[in-house]
Amino acid sequence: MSTFAMQFIDGKWVDGKSEKELSNYNPYTNEHLFTMYSASDEDVDAAYKAAKRAQKEWGQTLPSERAELLNEVAKIVEKRKDEIIDWLVKESGSSITKATIEFGAALNIIKESSSFPYRTKGQIMESDFPGKENRVYRSAKGVIGVIGPWNFPFHLSMRSVAPAIATGNTVVLKPASETIVTAGSLIADIFSEAGAPDGVINMVAGRGSEIGDAFVEHPIPKVISFTGSTEVGAHIAELAGKHLKETALELGGNNAFIVLEDADLDQAVDSAIFGKFLHQGQICMSTNRFLVDERIYDDFIDKFVERVEGLKSGDPTEKETVIGPIINKDQIERMEKDLDETVKAGAKVLTGGKAEGLVFLPTVVRDVTNDMPLAKNEIFGPIAPIIPFSTEEEAIDIANDSPYGLSGAIHSKDIHRATELAKQVETGMIHVNDQTVNDESHAAFGGEKASGLGRFGGEWALDKFTTEKWVSVQGVRREYPF
Repeated sequence: MSTFAMQFIDGKWVDGKSEKELSNYNPYTNEHLFTMYSASDEDVDAAYKAAKRAQKEWGQTLPSERAELLNEVAKIVEKRKDEIIDWLVKESGSSITKATIEFGAALNIIKESSSFPYRTKGQIMESDFPGKENRVYRSAKGVIGVIGPWNFPFHLSMRSVAPAIATGNTVVLKPASETIVTAGSLIADIFSEAGAPDGVINMVAGRGSEIGDAFVEHPIPKVISFTGSTEVGAHIAELAGKHLKETALELGGNNAFIVLEDADLDQAVDSAIFGKFLHQGQICMSTNRFLVDERIYDDFIDKFVERVEGLKSGDPTEKETVIGPIINKDQIERMEKDLDETVKAGAKVLTGGKAEGLVFLPTVVRDVTNDMPLAKNEIFGPIAPIIPFSTEEEAIDIANDSPYGLSGAIHSKDIHRATELAKQVETGMIHVNDQTVNDESHAAFGGEKASGLGRFGGEWALDKFTTEKWVSVQGVRREYPF
């Protein structure tokens, strides 16, 4: 516990140099977990300089050494599974089911990344000049700054950390202030235990309002990877753009779940329950809007409400619990405001609709239109607004009438029909006869429009964290026109 309440810089656990403190609380019990000194701009500078020193050597290591480190990290993660899940439950309010899913996703990212050292390939190309050979070398970009979120903290931080280190980069990680351990300290500790050289991974914890700009604008990092809100992501992109830094941004979503009239309703409802209520809906990919053909609207709602009313809410340490706590009171108040305004606009609450402490009961709202707050705004909570539509064209128009474009889902027994419609939804990811919360370590993960820039996962992560250099070799004397 005392180790996790410190910064990790150049292989050492140290107190932050700021006079300000960060306190960590269990969102369900309000238990005080620890208090630590925040990182200062000086700590950020020290971490980036340590990463830069380490990268010179780490970037030249054999692929077998980097693969071996990632394989060892995977072994340690598996060994410390219970500890990781316990921290996810008590620090981020994860249910045991959600924490177990997150653990598995993070482990898959590590295993996928362990293959990257041998997949980092250049190429040799022909030339139009006699005796010339064109070579393209691929190498690490250098130092990567990673800003981790609070909702899937272990997985979404590891999603950038593991591939960055595997491809020869070094990392400075800044966790969300609500999840210092699971988005930061645990990851640094695991890599350290696995034998990562000093400076390969560094962790600085501090509020974004205090060290966030310095973290992004520092001259050393070549890429800033961020997962979080669109508002913060836009600010990061603006700061990075001033300094011509590359970004990898996975931001907010307003994901549409479309149910056509020929859908298997039981399958659609099962998908809808998972896609909406996993981690209380606090996932960028969570279903935000349910678009249901008016011919089956009432039937879908009846089945959906019956399932929702059977979901257990409360203590996330109990295995049966599906709906645990919202991360903080501000999020509760924001949801209550949007729900109240949506009801005043004519929608009807069918079940739920209130909070018990920080546990917001699973809520279903019918007769929603796309201009109501629950449909316009990212909910990030266990509220399911259901919107009727009459034609396929109307469904696509509603789905696309949003500044976001992260994930989506379409249900139909006609897979070709659903796939053709899926192509028309302006989103980076969409899933036929499934739900919106999908993440596979080898697939392209990312959004369109205000949902982000770039892609994570597999070869797309490999591309993000490496750069290419063209080296031409003139093997014979070249003749010039003057």
